[in-house]
Amino acid sequence: MAINGGQLLAKALAQAGTTDVFTLHGGHLDSFLIACGDEGIRLTDTRHESSAGHAADAYARTTGGLGVCVVTSGPGFTNVYTAIANAYLDRTPVLFVVGAPPLRETETNPLQGGFDQIAAATPVTKWSHRITDPARVPELVSLAIRKATTGIPGPVLLEVPIDVMFGEADEDAVRYPSAYGVDVRPAPAATAVSAALDLLQTAQNPAIVIGGGVTFSRAADALVAFAETVDVPVFYPGKSDGAIPASHRLAGGGLLALGTLPALGAPTPDVVLVVGARAGMFTGGRASLFPGAKLIQVDIDASEIGRMHDVAVPVLADCREALLALTAAATDRTWPDWSGWVETATSAKDAHRAGFLDETTQSGKPHPYFAARAIVEACPPDTIFVMDGAEAPSWGEFFVTTETIGGVLRLGYLGCLGVGPGFAIGAHRARPDAPVVIITGDGAAGFHIQEFDTMARHGMPVVTVVFNNAVWGMSIHGQEAVFGDRGVVVSELADSAYEKVAEAFGGYGERVTSTADIADAMKRAFDSGVPACLNLEVDPNVVHPITTMMLGDVTSTNEIVVPYYENIPR
Repeated sequence: MAINGGQLLAKALAQAGTTDVFTLHGGHLDSFLIACGDEGIRLTDTRHESSAGHAADAYARTTGGLGVCVVTSGPGFTNVYTAIANAYLDRTPVLFVVGAPPLRETETNPLQGGFDQIAAATPVTKWSHRITDPARVPELVSLAIRKATTGIPGPVLLEVPIDVMFGEADEDAVRYPSAYGVDVRPAPAATAVSAALDLLQTAQNPAIVIGGGVTFSRAADALVAFAETVDVPVFYPGKSDGAIPASHRLAGGGLLALGTLPALGAPTPDVVLVVGARAGMFTGGRASLFPGAKLIQVDIDASEIGRMHDVAVPVLADCREALLALTAAATDRTWPDWSGWVETATSAKDAHRAGFLDETTQSGKPHPYFAARAIVEACPPDTIFVMDGAEAPSWGEFFVTTETIGGVLRLGYLGCLGVGPGFAIGAHRARPDAPVVIITGDGAAGFHIQEFDTMARHGMPVVTVVFNNAVWGMSIHGQEAVFGDRGVVVSELADSAYEKVAEAFGGYGERVTSTADIADAMKRAFDSGVPACLNLEVDPNVVHPITTMMLGDVTSTNEIVVPYYENIPR
C-alpha cells in the first residue's frame, strides 16, 4: 500500500510517543499536518515560527522529555532559527522538522529556497540531516530522537523536502523501528564516587549546585534523597528550579541567593558538588560564586568538567545514576553536623527583604520590587512562572518558587528576550491544569505580542503581566551608569496600551497603576478564563541590583567599562 512521507512522519512521531507538535502552516507541510489527526497528534499553531520553537523548547523543559516543532522552509526556517539556537545553548532536546523545495528543483531559484538549511542549522544543533527518501522517514526520526535525548541533550533538525513529504513509498517496504529511543544512563566509576564522598566529608560549608542535567536526567527524587542523606543545602542557579522543592529545608535558592552569601557576612562554600551545571554566567563566570572551593563535578560531558576552574574530583556520569550511587555509598558513612551552615545558607534566599523597605519612588508609580511581590503572592501554589526580559523578571526572581521541575522557565545563555509567549504556550500544553503567568518587561513584550491570538484560539488562559516603565530597563540603567544622560540612546519606549492588544485578540486586558490594586487585578485576570494582560505601570528609575552587578566597576580608570562582561584592561 502506498503511503506518503507526511503520513510516515506523523506515524513515526506517534510511535515515538509524541502527542503535541508546535507549528505554523506552510504548504510544504500539508501532507504531514493532515495526517496528524489520524495519529492522535495535537497541533498547536502559533503566529510566528520562533514562538513555535520556543513552545517546543518549554514543553521539553516542563516534561523532561522531547519537544517537537515543525515549520516550513525558507523564512519558516530562518524565523525559527533563534529558537533552535536558544535550545542548543540551553541543551534542550527538541526535534525541529523543516520543509524545503523539491530536491529535483535545486539550483532553479525556487520559492523559499536557494540556500542550504542544513549548513545553516549545523552550528546550532547536535545533528542536522536532509531526508531524501520517504521510506526512510521512520528510521531517521528514530535516529534524530536518540541523538537529541541521549548523552548531552540538545536540538536536532530534519529537513524534509516537499517531494519527499508528498512522495510515496510502499509501506510494506518501510522499516518502523521497534523503539525510537534508548534509556541508556552511564553510571559513575566506584572510585570516583568514593573520592567524591571522601572530599565532601572534609567540608565545613558544603553545597550542592545543580543545573539542567538534573532536569533532563529526571533526577529530582535522586537529588533530594542524596541531599537529605548528607544534609547539604542545594542551590539551583540555572534551569533546575523545582528539582528540590522550594519548601524543602535544604533548598538554598537560585542565582541571587547564591550570590548573596558574601554580603551576609556568611562564608562561601568550601566544597561544592556541581551536578549537571556548566561553569559560566550562572555560576559567576571566571570569578565564580564560590571562589576557592574544592569542586566535585558530575557531568555526562567530559569537556565540561574543569571548563573554567580546576576540579578536584571529576565524575563522568548521568546525573541520576551518579546521585543514586552517591546516596547508596553515603548511607554507610557518618556525616558531620552541618545544621548551622544549612540554616545560614538557606536564609540567603530571603535576605533581599532587608534591602527593600521603602515603597516610595521618584515618579510615584509602583516600585517594581513590591509590585513583583504582590503578583507572586496573588498566584496559586502550582503556578508555572515564565520569566521574560531583563530587569522586570529579575524583580520577580526574588519571589517565584516552585515545588516541581518546569515550574519556573526563564532566559538562558542566549539571553533571548521574547521567549515568554512561546514558553507559556508550551508549558500550558505540558501541564494544562496549572496556571501559567508570564512576568515580562515592556521591551520583551513587544517581540511576540501577537501570540495572544494563539492563546485565545487554543483556549489557553495565560496571564501576562507587563512591567511598563516605558524604557528598556537594564539597557537605559546601564547607559546612565556608564555614560551619564548623554549616553541614553535607543533605550526609551512609549507608554503603550499592551492590554488593548490582548483584548483585540479576544483576551482580557486591564491597566494597573497601584501596588494595592494588583491582587484584585490578578484575580480578575485568572477568573476571566481567557488569555489576560495586566499592563502594570512601574517606576522607571529604580535599578535592579543585578544590573549593577553585571556592570561591574563603572568607576575604574584603568579599564574600559563594558556591560554584561568583564571590563577590558586599558
